Amino acid sequence: MTESRSPYSQGLERNAANYVPLTPITFLERSAYIYPERVAVIHGARRYTWRQSAARARRLASALTQLGVERGDTVAVVLNNTPEMFECHFGVPGCGAVLNTINTRLDAETIAFTLDHGEAKVLITDREYTRAVSRALELTERKDIIVIDVDDPEYTGPGERLGRMDYEALLEQGNEDFAFVLPRDEWDAISLNYTSGTTGNPKGVVYHHRGAYLNAMSNIVSWGMPPHSVYLWTLPMFHCNGWCFAWTMAANAGINVCLRRVDPRLIFNAIREHGVTHYCGAPIVHSMLANAPEEWRRGINHKVSGLIAAAPPPAAVIEGMAKIGFDITHVYGLTETYGPASVCAKHDDWADKPLADQVSLNGRQGVRYHAQEAISVLDPQTMEPVPWDGETMGEIMFRGNLVMKGYLKNEKASAEAFAGGWYHTGDLAVMQPDGYVKIKDRSKDVIISGGENISSIEVEDALYKHPAVMAAAVVAAPDAKWGEVPCAFIELKDGASATPEEVIAHCREHLAGFKVPKQIVFTELPKTSTGKIQKFVLRERARSAAAIE
Repeated sequence: MTESRSPYSQGLERNAANYVPLTPITFLERSAYIYPERVAVIHGARRYTWRQSAARARRLASALTQLGVERGDTVAVVLNNTPEMFECHFGVPGCGAVLNTINTRLDAETIAFTLDHGEAKVLITDREYTRAVSRALELTERKDIIVIDVDDPEYTGPGERLGRMDYEALLEQGNEDFAFVLPRDEWDAISLNYTSGTTGNPKGVVYHHRGAYLNAMSNIVSWGMPPHSVYLWTLPMFHCNGWCFAWTMAANAGINVCLRRVDPRLIFNAIREHGVTHYCGAPIVHSMLANAPEEWRRGINHKVSGLIAAAPPPAAVIEGMAKIGFDITHVYGLTETYGPASVCAKHDDWADKPLADQVSLNGRQGVRYHAQEAISVLDPQTMEPVPWDGETMGEIMFRGNLVMKGYLKNEKASAEAFAGGWYHTGDLAVMQPDGYVKIKDRSKDVIISGGENISSIEVEDALYKHPAVMAAAVVAAPDAKWGEVPCAFIELKDGASATPEEVIAHCREHLAGFKVPKQIVFTELPKTSTGKIQKFVLRERARSAAAIE
């Protein structure tokens, strides 16, 4: 029977009673309705309940509307993990606008590009970033941007106000009974996130309300978060909208414990004081915690769960977190997939295996998130799945509702990313016999030495096993004989020491000879604000060093 003749195609149309476009804005309204006096946000001496947080978000939406912000306009923010940033995740889309969270560590030129490309109508900025933002406002072509200052009491450093008013004064102009402007279509844009832009200008990744709603829920289900969890903001809220956890915590009706900067002692203090149960972070954040003095952890006797992502986690980091009793779950994703879109889902019998086996199993990129339709490893030329043999490499690709709308004003890049009906990540991986994905490298990070492919991740894993190594990154260095050879940049633990010869000898115990780094450089590794090591900087240094030699 054709669909048009089916009895289910007649008289069963969607209407206001049975269909409402999905949006995470409604999570805030629900928690405020059910748990009005539960604490929602903690930041220093400030406390806001869910009723207060919802009222402040509605005031923000109302005030932005009074400023002339309309449906589809862009509101940019340069903010830390503060109550204001949390409120922007509801107040900005709640007036119909699109939230553009800007990386706080960007230079003025990149901030100006972002403001121009995203056509920002309003900029809400923390006083800490006055220097870069003021210069960006000089450079931008959008001279009519309305600037609002956030003067966080927890920040006591330098920085002048740049705008026409501060955030609290803006809220005073708003109406806390304002009705949120909900999307007409769940495909409407909710946020704009820019990629790192390591090969030219950054690309603007556009999220829709549907994806934000679904990933917020998927974070809860795929991680197994209980209601009213206490979440510590070690992950920047500007990064993939905090992996959608601002919206997740509203759905969870938990507590957001804000943190302006990542510091191991501050993290342990917050976990102890507020009973933090969950947090997220890049491998370097977990490494800092695992290597912190034992006395900093004293008094933490409850279960603490962490998500680790942003780069393939070294086995030594997962092992280190297990040894201090933190329950770590590995997730994987990109800016283009709303943050985490796959998870290394654990099995009960893994806990009975030796620690080394547990670490190996838990270090994989895993399987699709609940709200994602598919993750696969495909041959990018034929678009056929690779065998589940743990050896044949292909490219990780995603398909489903946790994939971006596309790149803003860049149809060519969007078409390339979605070629063949899959989102192409650029990450090379294998499919293991149990159907779990395991990354081998970024396509641009594979080192081809004498015709042999060397995984930089494999070499880094060996380096992390050295007791003096805090962080390591391996890139290709030009070589007259082999074409390329591995070059290792290493950041040592505080108080630790090692020589290049010692490190190379250590690697020879764990790697085939051609994979052993030919150059060892001890240095502080360049990192993004989310803790991801900036390999493009190191590749340039490796090329420059080779040219000098």
